[in-house]
Formats: sequence, structure tokens, C-alpha cells
Amino acid sequence: MTALKTRIAGLIAASGPISVADYMALCLFDPADGYYTTREPFGAEGDFTTAPEVSQMFGELVAVWLYAAWQASGRPAGATLAEIGPGRGTLMKDVLRVLAKLDAAFVADASIALVETSPGLREVQEQTLADNGIRIEWHDTVSTLPDAPLFIVGNELFDAIPTRQFAKIGAAWHERAVGLNDAGELAFVAGPATIEPSLLPADAATAADGAIFEFAPARSGTMEAISEHIAASGGAGLFLDYGHLEPGIGDTLQALRKHQYDDVLAYPGEADLTSHVDFAALAMAARTNGLDTHLATQGEFLLAMGLLERAGKLGANADAAGREKISGEVERLAGPDAMGTLFKVLAVAPRGTRIPFPTVS
Repeated sequence: MTALKTRIAGLIAASGPISVADYMALCLFDPADGYYTTREPFGAEGDFTTAPEVSQMFGELVAVWLYAAWQASGRPAGATLAEIGPGRGTLMKDVLRVLAKLDAAFVADASIALVETSPGLREVQEQTLADNGIRIEWHDTVSTLPDAPLFIVGNELFDAIPTRQFAKIGAAWHERAVGLNDAGELAFVAGPATIEPSLLPADAATAADGAIFEFAPARSGTMEAISEHIAASGGAGLFLDYGHLEPGIGDTLQALRKHQYDDVLAYPGEADLTSHVDFAALAMAARTNGLDTHLATQGEFLLAMGLLERAGKLGANADAAGREKISGEVERLAGPDAMGTLFKVLAVAPRGTRIPFPTVS
């Protein structure tokens, strides 16, 4: 039993079951024992590998998009270039390397910012970016970013923001909670709270008893904060994550530990907890704040941005083993059986801004 599991069990014993969202928040962000506050989870030595760690090509193409979005926005001076949820800093490192080659004056004029709440990850990011010679500022929230045009990227950000869950019991949808079973172990239970029917997707009426609906207002709130900034000051945003383009019924809450799926309730604080992102809800939050939105799969986006062309250029200077490695990276990033279909992309910008984005049928 982990230290955090013992504390959570004690909390429930004293005060009653807690929501799935509160359980996720404790597991991931508890100041003493939370997953993201106590470890570096990324890469082969961690629990999962993100796209920037798979290949430099991912960050390079994101950099090209950010630069094109800045150009489409009228090349505003004094812009803020930011990443929210920057992991180890690998993506920003690749982005800055490419942007420095494309337009060193743009990078020199921009404010570079990372939105990160974990002190431990901030230290890792500082180490990753220490040699680039560019001044970087860290922020706890989007609200403290400079009042300037904002060009922001978030990769695998929203999946870790806690989600609520509701289970269908008879005709009602009751909030799913974490309680204790007769043996004193953590277990899922049905709470008394219910959800407003208007918030349910169209297929909720025909869902089977026990079906799960995930509702993540905190994710929409984060997108609203970003969108408000862009609507007020200009800019654009690009967000990549695994999830679905349309809302629906299904339990996607999962735990990942040492690159293997695990029991969600087994190792609080020692496993990554995530759920699939409802991109329709994020897009709605952006549109409500006056932005245009564009949606695609990660494969469609990366291929439109020139993934195959970049891979070919890298492969031209590589040996056979190197070309095979690059081919594997392309497949992992954009292949239909890997990240290409499971991961989705949302781009946002003020209405009428012609940001680059693939045309999706």
C-alpha cells in the first residue's frame, strides 16, 4: 500500500467517498505524494513516452505550425510563445531550435514561457533548456502570462486534468465515487449526486445500466482561460492529446505504470491516471469565447505539415539502421494503429485567421 493510498483510505473512512475527479487530483498533484510532484514520469525510464520523446520531427513540425500561425496573425511584435504542461521540456527545446533557424529575430523578440505547476518538473525543464541561451519564464497558470499575443501549444495536457464520472443506475446518472469496500480497500461506489440531463450525449438514453459518462468541466475551464487570452490579445493555440472528436458513453479512466496498464485504484501516487479527452467539449469552450476551431487526427495534421518530407530529408543522410528508425518513428507518430488515429489535434485562433491546418473530409 502506498503512503498516499493509506491517506486516501483514511480520508474516506473519516468523511465518506470522494469523487473520481478528487481522487485523480490527489493521485496526480498531492503536494507530498502526488505522481507529478514526486517523480519524472517520461521516457523509457519512466511510465510513458510522449510524442516529443518519440522523435525530433514532432517538435520540428509543431515549430513550423507556430511560426506559420504567427505569420497568419500579422507577425505581431512582442508575442508570447508558450507551452502548457511541458513535460521534460523536450518539445520546447525542439521548437526553439527550429524557430531560431527560421527567424532568429522572432525568437529574440518573443517572451518564452512554460506553464508548469510541478517544482520537480520545472527543474527538469530548466536542465533540458539550459544550453539554448534563451530566457524562459515559468508560470503556474495561464492567467499570469504577459498581456500580449499568445502562441501556445499543449501536448498531452488535458488527459491529466481530472474528470468526473457518472454511472447509469436505472433512469438516473449518479456520480461515480471512490469509497471503501467491506475489507477496507478502495472501491468504486455510486454517489448521490446526479448530472443535468442536458449535459449528456445523445446516446445516453439507450446506454446500458452501469454505463459510464465522463464529464470534465476543469478541462473546459482551462481551454476557456486560454481562449479568453487569445480572444483579448490575439494569437493561436495548438493542442494534441488522445481522445475522441465527438462526445459519447464509455469508461476511459486508466492507470499507466512502468509502461503497462494497471488497476486505477491500486497505486495512488505511483501510477499516471488519465482519461480520453472530449475534443468537442474543448472546441465548444473555444468557440464560446469567439475563436475559430479546427479538428483533425494527429496523423492527418503531421502529414499535412510535412512529416514524410522531413523524414525523407533526415533519412537521406542516415544509414540503413537510421532510415529504419526514422520510418518507425513516422509510423508511431502518424500510423493508424499507433498515435496517428488515437491522438487528435485542436487548433484555435481568432475568427478569420487563416492558420495552417489540414482540410478534413
